[in-house]
Amino acid sequence: MPNNKTAVIRQEQPSDYKIIHKIVKKAFESTEHSDGNEQELVIMLRKSEAYIPELSLVAEIDGSIVGHIMFTRAKVGDESVLALAPLSVLPEYQNKGIGKALISAGHHIAKKLGYQYSVVLGSETYYPKSGYIPASRFGIIAPFDVPDKNFMAFKLDDSAPVLCGRLKYAKAFGIE
Repeated sequence: MPNNKTAVIRQEQPSDYKIIHKIVKKAFESTEHSDGNEQELVIMLRKSEAYIPELSLVAEIDGSIVGHIMFTRAKVGDESVLALAPLSVLPEYQNKGIGKALISAGHHIAKKLGYQYSVVLGSETYYPKSGYIPASRFGIIAPFDVPDKNFMAFKLDDSAPVLCGRLKYAKAFGIE
């Protein structure tokens, strides 16, 4: 991809679902911590109460979708937060700022919608570039055993209170 190409970030549309399915599958094919079902998770999340259409975004370059991100509702105690998952960029477009642009656009929309936190389980070298830090610093505990450095949160609202509790993902994640 030439450096002068910028991605257009927009909300996904039903007509995008088939290509998003392929992008998610291809993006996770060679990742170390994948169960190979991330594309099915996207479908299940869309059908769930956790789905927020405004926060399921695609990145387009020259009219072709090359990336996708989804933020869904989760809970910490009685507080609604967001779970960022999955983030997918076609391998040939990775390391070009597309994932970061999707995260940034999602954060901007989430803040406008009134969300205070976004939580992610992921790479301790990648997500901190977008401001994520260990979720434990905000009082958010993972619902499973995971290194602190891989379970992270981003404070969308500077005035948000510190939370105190275990994250409860949408049922579609299959985590109780």
